[in-house]
Amino acid sequence: MGRLTEAAAAGGGAGAARSAGSPPDLLPLSSTSPGCAATMASSEEDGANGGASEASDEREATRKRRRLGFLATAWLTFYNIAMTAGWLVLAIAMARFYMEKGTHRGLYKSIQKTLKFFQTFALLEIGHCLIGIVPTSVLVTGVQVSSRIFMVWLITHSIKPIQNEESVVLFLVAWTVTEITRYSFYTFSLLDHLPYFIKWARYNFFIILYPVGVAGELLTIYAALPYVKKTGMFSIRLPNKYNVSFDYYYFLLITMASYIPLFPQLYFHMLRQRRKVLHGEVIVEKDD
Repeated sequence: MGRLTEAAAAGGGAGAARSAGSPPDLLPLSSTSPGCAATMASSEEDGANGGASEASDEREATRKRRRLGFLATAWLTFYNIAMTAGWLVLAIAMARFYMEKGTHRGLYKSIQKTLKFFQTFALLEIGHCLIGIVPTSVLVTGVQVSSRIFMVWLITHSIKPIQNEESVVLFLVAWTVTEITRYSFYTFSLLDHLPYFIKWARYNFFIILYPVGVAGELLTIYAALPYVKKTGMFSIRLPNKYNVSFDYYYFLLITMASYIPLFPQLYFHMLRQRRKVLHGEVIVEKDD
């Protein structure tokens, strides 16, 4: 779920976003726990090192990007355009399904291939950090992206009885609107033509979408608990030759509990970033 730290926010415009090409963002949901607390950022979230360290990371990324030159900028532009288009396709498919069927039942099944492809494709963002063409921390980006992968593959894909839950629609809608806004923000910033509406949407939509996405994720995980407990899926029981055990049911409970301390912290961080970018407030954040 999410982590929210805004590499792009700190620069508040084309320059900052250019250095953020494909950073993790407010993801709705999931931030630190073994899987989901990082998604929390639904979404919502970029950048993780505030203040001086963030500025230093950005300068270093800029130097590396200059060395890579046109190729890096061209790739980041292509990547963000592709991701914007992918999530737009997903949004259109969801809207068309609902208009034709008049129900959310069967929605996930109809769009799951597109969702899995583009959400998994986001793993490239970790590579962007590794080679230095974006200024975000590899660890932070990895946690953010993996939290979404967790929700898609280890929850919704693996536990078919929950695919028709209304909560799945909640996080799908939140993710989709968030990602269309986020990737279009980066695309226009890389092209040095950032419409104010895109910038405004980037730092306002999360106010509603972030809580909606978190609620959807939590309710979906909660709905999965009875099935996981009954089947023992992904669990390792003793005795075994490795003498280790793992209970996926309790893992999910811990994941859900991790949202409690993370959500307020990340949400209020994004509100501070919003004031900084849209209203020009100088905000000094204390080190934790």
